[in-house]
Amino acid sequence: MGAKFQLVIDCKDPVRMCAFWASALGYEPEPPPAGFASWDDYWIDLGLPPSEQQPTPDRLRDPTGRGPPIWFQVVDEPKTVKNRVHFDLAASGGRTNPLAVRKERVEAEAARLVRLGARRVEAYSEEGVDHYAVAMRDPEDNEFDIN
Repeated sequence: MGAKFQLVIDCKDPVRMCAFWASALGYEPEPPPAGFASWDDYWIDLGLPPSEQQPTPDRLRDPTGRGPPIWFQVVDEPKTVKNRVHFDLAASGGRTNPLAVRKERVEAEAARLVRLGARRVEAYSEEGVDHYAVAMRDPEDNEFDIN
């Protein structure tokens, strides 16, 4: 059996990042643990002082239970280098679709995510190669791809 894990993404604004990635991935805010009306109540119960609590929502879950939970952890330092890990969002429908259809779907998803606050970087396409992808940046400049 594999290890259970959550993905942790360092950020400045967890509320903004939750809103963006919930829309991008079809995730939803993680509810507080059972018995607590809010995450603040949970952290206070653990003894975490209010000065160390971060804004909520700051964590997401996959409503289907298939994907890992994601926690957006507030950090002081800015992002300075390329991510070593990034999301690849599958929007094309796969190679059973013609390349033109896949490209249209990828472009539609890129446009949707731009409206949500992402930034388009560049398209990856090469003559004779049956692949199309778009490199993007999320609202805090983290890299991700749509293919």
